[in-house]
Amino acid sequence: MQLPLECQPGLLAVNDGALQPENVQLLHSSRQDEPLEELRQRYEKDGYLFLKGLIPREDVLKARSEYFTMMQPTGVLKEATQPVQGIFNPLKSCEEFPGIGAGAAGKNGRPGGSKAAQFVDIAIDAHYRDWYAEDFCRHPALISFIARFTGWDSNTLGLRRSLLRNNIPGTKPIGVHYDQIFLRHGEPTSVTAWVPIGDIKLTGGGLIYLQNSEPLGQKTEEDFTSKAKASGLTGEEAKDAFNTNMMSTGLLSENPLAFAREHQRAWLVADYEAGDIVLHKPHTIHASTINNDPDRIIRLATDLRFVDSSKPFDTRWNKFYEVGDGV
Repeated sequence: MQLPLECQPGLLAVNDGALQPENVQLLHSSRQDEPLEELRQRYEKDGYLFLKGLIPREDVLKARSEYFTMMQPTGVLKEATQPVQGIFNPLKSCEEFPGIGAGAAGKNGRPGGSKAAQFVDIAIDAHYRDWYAEDFCRHPALISFIARFTGWDSNTLGLRRSLLRNNIPGTKPIGVHYDQIFLRHGEPTSVTAWVPIGDIKLTGGGLIYLQNSEPLGQKTEEDFTSKAKASGLTGEEAKDAFNTNMMSTGLLSENPLAFAREHQRAWLVADYEAGDIVLHKPHTIHASTINNDPDRIIRLATDLRFVDSSKPFDTRWNKFYEVGDGV
């Protein structure tokens, strides 16, 4: 009997199947010391910018250690290992340690049942700690690069609401989406920084990007808007990421493999190292893979959004994440 996809160590897979060589290509990597204009052109063309080593590795690993030190009392970590390693306890069930954020219980409801209560409480609390909210989310290396890259300079604002996501081996990964779905109360001018907090192997549950997907995301958003108007939704109702014309989770699909085949595009993948970031545009379509890390390493990462504070933006995102905030 073959093991389920989420139980096959070293397998590069998504919810609806294993990714084959014809389904994938590698993300194009860049360096922060390349000419800014070249980086901007790449970002506009590809819809993303994968930057190697932007944040000092030791700072990223410090944040990882802080997070898993908080989590240690829940039993999520393998005994006799260091918190910074983030190795999943083989004696525990992954159902006890759910992820949070978009798609969790609809409208960002509380995931998991009573067995997961302690873990979820601590995972939420981590969002408010200074080591994360101040030291990491507002890291000078990240803020200064985005200010220069965008040309926003002193108007660069890091939105308070972020999603600090754990991805335990064997848990469900995030489905297919683009970020403007959840930021519709503002103009599509935000920049997302997806930041791995630790090394993530190719098969370790990292983010994947749909090739040349920004135009597809823009067309999809236009179609959503047209359907919302035709169905009689008010302007505010049409902005809701969970409106009646969409999946209840706000996602485009739970099946990345079928989605890519339907649109005849490849998924772009990468090995990520602590210190790397990926910037992406509001309509760039992405998802994540199943965490099949052969060493049972827990994937930890965060989604940070940046805006030009001198222009209209989705102000709902300028407060800390809360369960059930509907955003």
